[in-house]
Amino acid sequence: MNSTVNIAVDAMGGDEAPGEIIKGVIEAVNQRKDIKIFLAGQEKVIKEELMKYSYTTEQIEVVNAEEVIETSEPPVMAVRKKKNSSIVTALQLVKQGRCDAFVSAGSTGAVLVGGQLIVGRIKGIERPPLAPLIPTKEGVALLIDCGANVDARSSHLVQFAKMGSLYMEHIIGIKNPKVAIVNIGAEEEKGNALVKETFPLLKNCPDINFIGSIEARDIPGGKADVIVCEAFVGNVILKLYEGVGAALLSKVKEGMMSTLRSKIGALLVKPALKKTLKTFDASEYGGAPLLGLNGLVVKTHGSSKAHEIANSIIQCVLFKEQKINDKIREKIILNDN
Repeated sequence: MNSTVNIAVDAMGGDEAPGEIIKGVIEAVNQRKDIKIFLAGQEKVIKEELMKYSYTTEQIEVVNAEEVIETSEPPVMAVRKKKNSSIVTALQLVKQGRCDAFVSAGSTGAVLVGGQLIVGRIKGIERPPLAPLIPTKEGVALLIDCGANVDARSSHLVQFAKMGSLYMEHIIGIKNPKVAIVNIGAEEEKGNALVKETFPLLKNCPDINFIGSIEARDIPGGKADVIVCEAFVGNVILKLYEGVGAALLSKVKEGMMSTLRSKIGALLVKPALKKTLKTFDASEYGGAPLLGLNGLVVKTHGSSKAHEIANSIIQCVLFKEQKINDKIREKIILNDN
């Protein structure tokens, strides 16, 4: 049995491409000998970048793709017209079975559209959700959905909850993860039409540990392990999370540098503070998987640096080892039928 995990990486996608993407690939292959990377993009550019590093050459293969899908392009049109783009070429490797997973920091729209059109949904999955891990006081929580389905139905949210629960149990290692639906209050009768319709379905679902509603202020405290919502709400939560985190960090730094006494204090607390802040750094947890597809598709931030790219690649190994797609087919699709 082949134990190598083959991962297609979009070398041309993202604000820092191809430099940080390739640097992240090098970091990943130097950490793990059980992965092989297929770098899709402009061959000449990629090879020039690779010459800067030392690595096991058998672990990286360059797949030429001259076109690049820009973030400003309409996703559906771009995926259909730019067949020789780095995103489409890399996704085709997953569809063909040559690769187990795909990682990109490129156009979110193109990745979401390409994932569904090219890789395809698992039969029975209504809508694949985008599900990033977000830091909390207790560790991490899975925010599902944060960008793929702005207009979702109750049946979609129930599948999100089931897939999210499987992911947290088998990838993060949380037994019987707590599942909650985002709401404007804790009471069952509160919420918009979608939440009111979905709540009883989740409450009566035997496959998950549903604990009820969760208000946004309770998410950072780690009240739940799986945070269920449609993508409009999820994306607002994610962006606010990132913005508040950046603002707080900026204010902490400003305060520590304001006087001589605070600067001395900053030197004393720096090691402990750095360790604490690292747990709230989203880049430590890799990218967001698009769950429910026939292969793993992972979307990282457009501004991703090398470390986040490396972590996104490495998370693909655990996804394959734990056979998440097989578990989705067995425990969600078969049970529903």
